[in-house]
Amino acid sequence: MSLKTPTLTVVGAGPGDEDLITLKGIKAIASADVILYDALINEALLNYASKAAELIFVGKRRGCYAFQQEQINELIVSKAIEKGHVVRLKGGDPFIFGRGAEEIDYVKPFGLKTFVVPGISSASAVPAYQGIPLTKRGASESFWVITGTTKNHQLSGDIACAAKSTATVVILMGMHKLDEIVHLYTQEQKQDMPVAIIQNGTTKDEKVGIGTIKSIQHIVKEEALGAPAIIVIGEVVKQRASLSSISRDVAFA
Repeated sequence: MSLKTPTLTVVGAGPGDEDLITLKGIKAIASADVILYDALINEALLNYASKAAELIFVGKRRGCYAFQQEQINELIVSKAIEKGHVVRLKGGDPFIFGRGAEEIDYVKPFGLKTFVVPGISSASAVPAYQGIPLTKRGASESFWVITGTTKNHQLSGDIACAAKSTATVVILMGMHKLDEIVHLYTQEQKQDMPVAIIQNGTTKDEKVGIGTIKSIQHIVKEEALGAPAIIVIGEVVKQRASLSSISRDVAFA
């Protein structure tokens, strides 16, 4: 048993680009005795860890689970008691569809100190890298961020509500529900609503397809787009700014 205080820090790793993590997140990784990391984090971030740190992949992707959530919860507690500081490294922001709050709730009764380091969410960063503003005067006054697939593997009912609005709609984990999403928007007579689908956003493997509700299924097949990807629906997709790539711009070097 460790003499250190059992501690959990839930850290948001950002959307994929290894530079899109906060300084506080890097400091947490560097101070960790154990790091439990997910499938969607950029593994280059593990280079900030101490050589003595134990690194454990607990990643979850559709149809592929290294650990079930209950096992992850138990592992956090046992490793914190054994070694001290556990960092739970999650893609994006851990409090936006990241189950970070659930893990903190689980460990609290075991006496662990708990902290959270917010991360840059893919919901905002991925469209931004494609020059898509989620809000823009004259195009969108608000935006919704919705999970495409609920705990029961059903399409979120909030998407039907969002389809009736003029808001920008950002759907995470929705690629396997794309046909249903298109059907909902078609029912609202929004066949010409602009859509962007961005796969592996902010990474070197980024792919994007731009179309409308009417054409997006064809574009997905043509461009061979798949998960992990986010779906952006709204007039702002037509407002794309022309950007230089930040990652390749020598002016930032």
